[in-house]
Amino acid sequence: MDLSKIKTLIDFVGRSNITELTVTEKDVTVRIFRTAASQEAVAEPEQKPRPIAGAPSGVEQTSHAVTAPVFGVLHKAPAPGEPPFVAIGDAVEEGQTLFIIEAMKVFNTITAPRAGRIMRLTEIDGGEVETGDLLAEIV
Repeated sequence: MDLSKIKTLIDFVGRSNITELTVTEKDVTVRIFRTAASQEAVAEPEQKPRPIAGAPSGVEQTSHAVTAPVFGVLHKAPAPGEPPFVAIGDAVEEGQTLFIIEAMKVFNTITAPRAGRIMRLTEIDGGEVETGDLLAEIV
């Protein structure tokens, strides 16, 4: 395994939620991991309160953006041909699976950061998303 591949793997682990990655190529195995001291806290941006269409006047609800934590292929369903994890209007609980992002044959589960209702979903399914792309909005 050449040095450029190892550097790419290190960068990938640094940008993702993965804490450990082991890759074997031919007779060389590389193990990359993050220790608790080197992990950074990642906060998702909270948007300013704004009126929601159909809400009584004077009532504001805050929306929360769910963004892609890593670059990869977005999957809205657990397997091809199965229904998606969530749809617009669905009520979700904190920790509920919303998507899966496949990056370098690793499947990263994207969960709801809080309880609420899905107000917006990305149209991408089976396509690539970039780190920071808006995937859903929870109100």
